[in-house]
Amino acid sequence: MPRFACNVELEMEWGSARLRGRICDASANGMFIEAADPLWVGAGFRARLALAEPVQVDCFVRRIEPGRGMGVSVALAEEGARRHYQKFVQSLARSEPG
Repeated sequence: MPRFACNVELEMEWGSARLRGRICDASANGMFIEAADPLWVGAGFRARLALAEPVQVDCFVRRIEPGRGMGVSVALAEEGARRHYQKFVQSLARSEPG
């Protein structure tokens, strides 16, 4: 899937912990999250993207880049969240140069 650069804050809910990160790129089915302390491969968490209309997504860590962050897949069970996330990725695609 094509990935599109972005700069969006998000809050991760992992058990009772609340962690903060920043999305630096996104695709239709995943994101790369810059985080000081990434979780481990296979960890699941819920994330709230700080968009004009916030959206919640369920994420699963697929890869780690130590000192940088983590690549996650995105699961969107709720139709409204799916539509909103797709709209977000489409807006990133339209803003890409070229």
